[in-house]
Amino acid sequence: MGVDSTRAEDTQAWMRRAREDLRAGRTMLDAKPPLLGPAAFHSQQAAEKALKAFLYARGAEQVMGHSVADLAAECARLEPEFAELKERAAPLDQFYLSTRYPNSLPGGIPAEAFTARDAERALEMAREVIAVVKRRFQ
Repeated sequence: MGVDSTRAEDTQAWMRRAREDLRAGRTMLDAKPPLLGPAAFHSQQAAEKALKAFLYARGAEQVMGHSVADLAAECARLEPEFAELKERAAPLDQFYLSTRYPNSLPGGIPAEAFTARDAERALEMAREVIAVVKRRFQ
C-alpha cells in the first residue's frame, strides 16, 4: 500500500469520526433531558477531527493538538478560506475541557453551566467546519 492510499484512508477515517461525533452531539442535545456539556464536547471533537482530516489529506504526517483555532490556523496556511473559518469556529475550544471535568468551571458543574443554545451553537459551528472541509475535498 503506497503513501497516497494510506493518506486517503487516514483522511477518510478522520472524517468518519468527525461525522460520528457530530451525530453524537445531536443525539445528546435531543436526549430527554438533554446532555448539554457532552453535546458541546462532541461538537468540538467533530470540528477538530475534520480539520485534522484536511491536514492529513494535504500531506501532514502527524497532526498534534486539540485546539480548533490552532488547527484552523494551520489549515489556513494551506487554504485561505480557513482563516475566516478560524474566527467563526474558535469558540468551540471552550468546550474541550470545561465540558468534561466537574471541577473545570468555577461555581458549578458543566451540566449546569451550558445552555441548550450553547450546545446548538456548538453543533452549528461543527457543521460549518465539516462543510468547509468537505468542499475542499471536492
